Amino acid sequence: MLLVGGQGTRLRPLTVNTPKPMLPVAGVPFTVHQITRARDAGVTRIVLATSYRADVFHDFIGENDLGIEVVIATEESPLGTGGAIRYAADHLSTGVLAKLRSSPDDPVPVFNGDVLSGLDIAGLVARHQETDSDVTLYLTRVEDPRAYGLVPTDADGRVLEFREKPTTEAEIVTDQINAGCYVFRRSVIDSIPAGEKVSVERQTFPSLLASGAHVSAVVDEGYWLDLGTPLSFVQGSCDLVLGRAPSPAVPQTGESLVLGGARVADSAVLRSGTTVGRNAIVGVDVVVDGAVLFDGARIEAGARVTNSIVGEGAWIGEDVVLDGAVIGDNAVIGAGNGLLDGVRVWPGAQLAPGTVRFSSDQASS
Repeated sequence: MLLVGGQGTRLRPLTVNTPKPMLPVAGVPFTVHQITRARDAGVTRIVLATSYRADVFHDFIGENDLGIEVVIATEESPLGTGGAIRYAADHLSTGVLAKLRSSPDDPVPVFNGDVLSGLDIAGLVARHQETDSDVTLYLTRVEDPRAYGLVPTDADGRVLEFREKPTTEAEIVTDQINAGCYVFRRSVIDSIPAGEKVSVERQTFPSLLASGAHVSAVVDEGYWLDLGTPLSFVQGSCDLVLGRAPSPAVPQTGESLVLGGARVADSAVLRSGTTVGRNAIVGVDVVVDGAVLFDGARIEAGARVTNSIVGEGAWIGEDVVLDGAVIGDNAVIGAGNGLLDGVRVWPGAQLAPGTVRFSSDQASS
């Protein structure tokens, strides 16, 4: 099960027209990286739990064969992580390739739709079955856990408690955080109230512990990244292109990935895991350093694009400097401008030529 119903507000304006899991990362929608990794781990059927812009998922899945049966479960209104899992569960046991009804003890892997990781999915399921757990969580360690929910465990990997984001040093009891992948016993999913808004992190997991259920965890030291912000989105795409993050959906690895129909001038420089989308144009003496150019983007002569995202069909004029910027679809940035430090330009917006340099603070004021 893949939870892809969020609106991706942290990634706006990119998600105004496209749900976050369908944004292109290293040449394909991000959800494709997750689906193909699950496929290669032995999963034969996956349910996409959708809400926002479900039509985009339907169109893509209907036109592409990913070598796995994909079913789309669309909530009429957002139900939270727990409610989405419960709603999608009704789609686990129907279809040509699935059994008529899954067993109450069957393991059900569930993935958050915005996490890029190198997790051994088959190994997590095996651990869940070996320990006879009701739920098994995938955890990772981070240097600064203040932005995450903490999950301390005992020496045997049993979860002791769930702590929301700590606000003081004393509350940081572990560097282990919920990394966005779980294996549920099917009967546990069925016990979540149907049709209600439920948070699996704030309600389901704590109530399971309170009832004495066996909640275990596996701490994985491998690659992990939350792609929910523009900076991490760029980093994830570049890491995939550079081969630092694993995915069978990346067509090739190296300093850059140039997709079909793109035109790149001989004097242009592409580096640090840059992706150039289909039919994009990169002009003479352009430098694109660790950035993502969506399909049909156009970068004119002498521009510098660093650590930025340029939306579909956007036009970047001559000698423009983008550094840490997000440019929406079909936006126009006139020649000589500089957009720095988190500036976001909405789809279709136009910035006249000039030599103005905007930072995110200046843009907001």
